[in-house]
Amino acid sequence: MDFKKMFEDKLTTAEEAVKAVKSGDWVDYGWCTGTPVALDAEMAKRLPELTDVNFRGGILMWVPEIFKIAEPAKHMTWNSWHMSGIERKAIAQGFSFYAPIRYSELPRYYRDSKTPSTVAMFQVAPMDEHGFFNFGPSASHMTAMCEGAKTIIVEVNENMPRCLGGFEESIHISKVDMIVQGDNPAIASMGGGAPATEVEEAVAKYIVNEIPDGACLQLGIGGMPNAVGSLIAQSDLKDLGVHTEMYVDAFVDIAKAGKITGLRKSIDKGRQVYAFGAGTQKLYDYLNENPECMSAPVNYTNDIRQISALDNFISINNAVDIDLFGQVNAESAGTKHISGAGGQLDFVLGAYLSNGGKSFICMSSTFTAKDGTVKSRITPTLNNGSIVTDTRANVHYFVTEHGIVNLKGLSTWQKAEAIISVAHPDFRDELIAEAEKMNIWKASNKR
Repeated sequence: MDFKKMFEDKLTTAEEAVKAVKSGDWVDYGWCTGTPVALDAEMAKRLPELTDVNFRGGILMWVPEIFKIAEPAKHMTWNSWHMSGIERKAIAQGFSFYAPIRYSELPRYYRDSKTPSTVAMFQVAPMDEHGFFNFGPSASHMTAMCEGAKTIIVEVNENMPRCLGGFEESIHISKVDMIVQGDNPAIASMGGGAPATEVEEAVAKYIVNEIPDGACLQLGIGGMPNAVGSLIAQSDLKDLGVHTEMYVDAFVDIAKAGKITGLRKSIDKGRQVYAFGAGTQKLYDYLNENPECMSAPVNYTNDIRQISALDNFISINNAVDIDLFGQVNAESAGTKHISGAGGQLDFVLGAYLSNGGKSFICMSSTFTAKDGTVKSRITPTLNNGSIVTDTRANVHYFVTEHGIVNLKGLSTWQKAEAIISVAHPDFRDELIAEAEKMNIWKASNKR
């Protein structure tokens, strides 16, 4: 095969490429850092001529041009597998919707789907000498998505890091229909650089004390997991491993501090395994051409069987709130959508099945509402419409700045007592009174 000739034959303009999209189509926009840019700009120009175009993607890191057209709800829907702040703001405009699914299920969903993509368009790294376009830090579900797509358009970005993997981290030119040379924008940054707050540091200290040498780490998105990572980088821990859904800046800090070797991992020994990565340029530079890091599909990284095969697996994730029954919501504020199910439950379940494994759900005990009032994130019951991400039967450790408690196996009265013990002191009496009303408090409970 003459890959250079194939490249030339398939090379086209973004304007020409988006003509493949018709009214009623399902169009996949890749994932996170792989969301198209040049193609999106031309798609926005074409979209007003079309109706009922259904886009799929997730974790948007910039506002797509298709969101900016006049009356987008008349022409499109945006269907997100996991929402960022950009996507949830678009909900009120009537065209952005969440597609609830465990993140690990996405590859199978695409392979079994009755509504495969008509067109898939996304950013990739430049073609290598063997004819492969690397997905960058977004292997995720991309291969499965491409398998069912009728038309595949890649947008080449010379700034996209080439992320090495074990499998399903690239697409071959023979499977690509059109190639667009993009404008090579810098890969968008997502947090990771802000210093930890006092609350985040307090939570991190409780968790780090529970991590043994040789542990295998999974860190979720957000300030608290990053704070834990920063503290690990400064600790005396050694021979840590990585097997995570999302690769974040904290892993770079831990690795550069010499804490990560992966030598105690029973599978993928010496490799830092991840489904996608997003953070600062420091992260993208670290992942680029790094043989220690392994970009893999999400049905591998988030598979409970893979997670449980790793001894001393440590899973650390954020949540929005928790109730006195131990139900964890990490997706919404009542009916107001915030994020998504992601892989949190997969890692909660997998970590507990791991020999010596632990999962931690962490949050600040309070938040300040728009009117300035301070409210508890620990509530008697979840607010009406709030989503149960982790059921009360699955939660292992729960952590706030006021302490850490192991909720596994506790009776309802024990669980209520434990959760209230790490609530903000100003709300504990009120929570006890509510627990009594719900008959999950006994006379001998600690007050």
